[in-house]
Amino acid sequence: MQEDFLHYIWKYKKFQYHDLRTTRGEAIEISSAGAHNQNAGPDFFNAQIRIEEQLWAGNVEVHIKSSDWFLHNHETDKNYDNVILHVVWEDDTEVFRKDNTVIPTLELKGLVEKDVINNYEKLFSEQIKWINCERDFASVDDFILGHWLERLYFERLGRKANTIEQLLLNSKNDWEAVLFKMLTKNFGLKVNGESFLSLAKSVDFSIIRKIQSNQLTLEALLFGQAGLLDNDIEDSYFLSLKSEYKFLKQKFNLKNDAVLPLQFFRLRPLNFPTIRLSQLAGLYHEHQSVFSKIIETNTLDDFYELFKVSTSGFWKNHYTFQKASKLSPKTITKSFIDLLLINTILPIKFCYAKQKGEPIDTIILEIANNVTSEKNNIIGAFNSLKKISKSALQSQALIQLKTAYCDKNKCLQCAIGNSILNK
Repeated sequence: MQEDFLHYIWKYKKFQYHDLRTTRGEAIEISSAGAHNQNAGPDFFNAQIRIEEQLWAGNVEVHIKSSDWFLHNHETDKNYDNVILHVVWEDDTEVFRKDNTVIPTLELKGLVEKDVINNYEKLFSEQIKWINCERDFASVDDFILGHWLERLYFERLGRKANTIEQLLLNSKNDWEAVLFKMLTKNFGLKVNGESFLSLAKSVDFSIIRKIQSNQLTLEALLFGQAGLLDNDIEDSYFLSLKSEYKFLKQKFNLKNDAVLPLQFFRLRPLNFPTIRLSQLAGLYHEHQSVFSKIIETNTLDDFYELFKVSTSGFWKNHYTFQKASKLSPKTITKSFIDLLLINTILPIKFCYAKQKGEPIDTIILEIANNVTSEKNNIIGAFNSLKKISKSALQSQALIQLKTAYCDKNKCLQCAIGNSILNK
């Protein structure tokens, strides 16, 4: 038995709540169970409960045993002075207020249906499982699942918005600068994401604004800060970059000591940092105000068109500075743009609209529902239980479900867990 389960029982009245009486025999009538408090303090705020003829308004505290009140030192905490009802599984001692009056206690043991307890024990059985509900996941109603995944998607967007808001504070609310940092990180993908982010943080965005009209200069800045121009290579393009970077480094007093090393190992050539940095330079060379265009763009096709940029000419037959390769255009692919939409563009649009107080949920949902689902271990495992993830909205929601609920055993705060318990 866990307190979370008792919170669930109390919150959703999963007990025989007619003809209730306190452990002292007083009649109880629940008008409102109160608002569930997930932070410090009593478990439920602003409950309304009639005890005998008196209607009380105040807080409710929930414990496994009454004696847990003293185990948690609530008797010395003024936050618990206005508790009007102590809800416990087992009453093993009386609890008093500071004025020595007894806090009414409701004992739940004997009031909860056996099926509810059995479903709970089944869900949290000690067997080794990927997620607690894997046996029942496929049977969850599609309507419940769909609505819950939509909510989880926005919950995950909210988490990403927190990161954006912190970057905004650090950049004095410069949205273009924040977008540049986030795009740069995601151009590095998982392997080089942190390295690319450290690169973006090493350059004040005002410098990007000043030089973005010249693609060679912009590439020189990015390659130089990344440490990719430190070698001695006899190639006219490389020597031009090196010369340009030397000038930029002196002019803007650039330092790259904090830029993390880049990785090429086990990457597909199209994901080499050289290719991604050239594409990033191409994007900012072609579009003088990327942020404004992202905010103005509201359809998937228009985003594909906006990000349809390529590397500079040298990289059409190179993946590294040292060796030529077969000629091939290296335009940003739709699948890569999808990743940018998921991890940067939609979170930025969501956060900006939230700050401006503008409704944008419908646009976000439309785009997310039309972007192809991600493929990773989490999505594959959920799809093995039930073929569910077809779009980015669903894949992002499932990642949020696994990391924020399943991994933390928060089944009682999950619509899927609640559905299973209510069978």
